[in-house]
Amino acid sequence: MKQCTIHSEFTLEGVTLHTGVKTAVTLCPAAENTGIRIRRIDLAGQPEREALARYVFTTHRGTKLQDGDWSVGTLEHMMAALYALGITNCLIKLDGPEVPILDGSAKPYVEAIESVGIDEQEAEVKTWVVTEPIHFEQGQSSLTIEPADHYEVEVTVKYKSPSVRTQTASLTNLKQFVAEFSQARTFCFLHEILPLLCVGLIKGGSLKNALVLSAFGPLSPLRYPNEPARHKLLDLIGDLALSGVYIQGKITAVCPGHRFNTNCCRKIVES
Repeated sequence: MKQCTIHSEFTLEGVTLHTGVKTAVTLCPAAENTGIRIRRIDLAGQPEREALARYVFTTHRGTKLQDGDWSVGTLEHMMAALYALGITNCLIKLDGPEVPILDGSAKPYVEAIESVGIDEQEAEVKTWVVTEPIHFEQGQSSLTIEPADHYEVEVTVKYKSPSVRTQTASLTNLKQFVAEFSQARTFCFLHEILPLLCVGLIKGGSLKNALVLSAFGPLSPLRYPNEPARHKLLDLIGDLALSGVYIQGKITAVCPGHRFNTNCCRKIVES
């Protein structure tokens, strides 16, 4: 499997989910073996780091990386799009503390990448070939990775809400991502909104960039019948992309979340 980059740069801009400010993110082509690097162009010296699990700082309602003054929040949807489309080398320029939430899914990134095109490079992708089952467990969350000849993911979510009980989503080939998963939006339950606002989160959240679920059902039309499960699968792809490698194996997760996902990612890197 060859490394890839985007053919030309593009910019997406909009409000951020948690900080509620407007930011712009520009994705640029990068040379072989660059990895996915993020540069904070609004900070002195324009510091940049590779998007890796060792920089995970907080995971409450999103994944945030930090190292000194450099930090990047809510990057999981962008990372999922890059990983699913095989983009292994990319320089990302961000002019604020958080990636814009856009419509709450990975779709805007997918459409932009497809519009500028993808260039295959000569170097091979760093691949972790799973040779024996590995299991992680934390509270109600679990993740198992088993040998397979390609990348495969299955996610099951369980909630007590009448509108969402147990849902499962399965991706057996990354080619499914664009049509079947990229449009799944970030979501929350109606009763969670006030507590999240009280702790300074979701300042930029709205029905334009999130799926809100009440006890009687969603407050806006679903894009998929099991959209919450599909979004959790999307998040898992984005979080595990912080390993910096392509995983050749089957991933089965139950009740995943950003904290659990990134803890698993760290253990994968350590192993």
